[in-house]
Amino acid sequence: MPVPSLTDPPSTSTPAAAPAKPQGQPSQKSMTKAERRELQEKQRAAKAALKTQQPQGGGGGGGQPKAPKNPAAPPKKSQSAETSKQGASAGKDAITTADDTTGGNAVSRSLRIFSHFGLPKQVSHVKGDIHPAIIRLGLLFSEFKICGANARCIATLTAFKSVIQDYTTPPNHTLSRHLMTHLSPQITHLVSARPMSVTMGNAIRQLKLEISGSDIDMVEQDAKDALCLKIDNYIRDRIIYADEVIQDLAGSKIKDGDVILTFARSSVVEKILLNAYGKGKKFSIIVVDSPPLLEGKALLNKLTSGPNPIPCTYALLPALPSLITEVTTVLLGAHALFSNGAVYSRAGTALVAMMAKGHGVPVMVCCETYKFSEGVMVDGFGKNESAPMKVTKSTGRPEAVSPSQTLEILNPLYDLTPATFITAVVTEVGLIPPSSISSIPLALGKTIL
Repeated sequence: MPVPSLTDPPSTSTPAAAPAKPQGQPSQKSMTKAERRELQEKQRAAKAALKTQQPQGGGGGGGQPKAPKNPAAPPKKSQSAETSKQGASAGKDAITTADDTTGGNAVSRSLRIFSHFGLPKQVSHVKGDIHPAIIRLGLLFSEFKICGANARCIATLTAFKSVIQDYTTPPNHTLSRHLMTHLSPQITHLVSARPMSVTMGNAIRQLKLEISGSDIDMVEQDAKDALCLKIDNYIRDRIIYADEVIQDLAGSKIKDGDVILTFARSSVVEKILLNAYGKGKKFSIIVVDSPPLLEGKALLNKLTSGPNPIPCTYALLPALPSLITEVTTVLLGAHALFSNGAVYSRAGTALVAMMAKGHGVPVMVCCETYKFSEGVMVDGFGKNESAPMKVTKSTGRPEAVSPSQTLEILNPLYDLTPATFITAVVTEVGLIPPSSISSIPLALGKTIL
C-alpha cells in the first residue's frame, strides 16, 4: 500500500481508510533530481512544523510527533512550512546578513570582512605592573583625545621617561636586560587601547636599542638619566628640528597669490602655513574635511585665529570637485611612508591626491623621515584602523549613528595614496621623489632602524 506524504493533511479516520497517493503524482524513481530535492525540502519543513506544534498537542514518547487534536491545524502547518521554505530561500540569496534567527532568537553578526581592522578599546582593567602614566595615556588614546602620529609618539616617549625614572633594577639583574622586560607590558597596554602607529614602533625600537647598549657598570640613576636624555634628543632631532627644516623647504614653494589646499589636519602642514604667512607671503587656504573626526575644524581655528588670520575656505570632501579647479598647490600630511613610495594617511587623502593629479595640480606630502617604514603596502584594506563609532559631544564633533543588530558602521581611519599621485615628498633630508623613498635609510645612515 502506498505511503502518504508527510505534507498531506493527517486523516482522522482509521488506518485502513487512509487516502491513497494521487494518481497524477509520479513515483520518486521517475522524478528528476530537482523534483526529489524539492520533495525532501517540503518533508523536512513539515517535520519541523510538527515539532514546534508538539507541546501544544501534548508531548509523547517514541520520537514520532503526534498530530494536533484540532482538525483545523493542518492548514496552519502547511502555511508554516511554506513560510519556512521561503525564509530559507531568502537567506540563501542574501549576500550579507545582519542577524541570524535560530530558534526565534536574533544573534548579531558583524561584517567579518572588516573584522581585522584595529578598533579603539576602552581600557576597563589593567593587567600586570602598569605605570600610572601609561594607564592615563591608554585612556587618552582610546578616547581619541590624542590624535596624530607626532602627538602620539611624543606622548608615548614622555610617558616612558616617567616609567624609566620610577624603575628600580631588581637584585641580581642588570638595567640593560631587565628594563626591556619591564617595558613590554607597558607597550602591550598601549596597544590594547589603540593599535600602535608606525612612528611609535620606530621610536620604541630605537629606545630598546639604546637600553640594550647601556653600560652595565654605570650607576643606575645615571643610566636612567642618560636614557631620558636620549629620548629628549630623539624628540628634538627627529620631530621638532625636522619640522623646522620641512617648514623652510615647503614654504619656499609657496608664492604670493597661491591657493593652497590641505586635507584634515597635519601638525607639520599647520606649521608650514603659519610660518609662510608670518613671513609676509599672501595666499589663501582651502581646508577640506571629512567625518567622523572632522579634524579640519581644529586646523581652521588655528589658521583664522590670532592677530594675523589667514583667508580660509572650509568644505567637506564631496565639495572637492568644485574647488580643485581654483587650487595651485596641495599640501598633505602623512601617517607613514613605505618603501614603494606609497603614503599612508587619513582616509580621504588618496581621493584628494588623485583628483589633484587629474587636474595637473602638484601634490606635496610633508613628512618626517622617522615615519618611514621599510615594508611595502599596496592598499589600505590589509591593515587599517577603525575610527570611533560614537564621538562625545565634549569634543565639539557630531555624534555618529550608533550601531544596532541591523546596522554595522565602518569608518576606516586611513587610506593608501599610490606614488603615482604624489609629486614630491618634503622631508628634513630634502625634497624626495616618490620613486626614491627607499633611499631614506641610506641618507640617514640607517639610524632609524
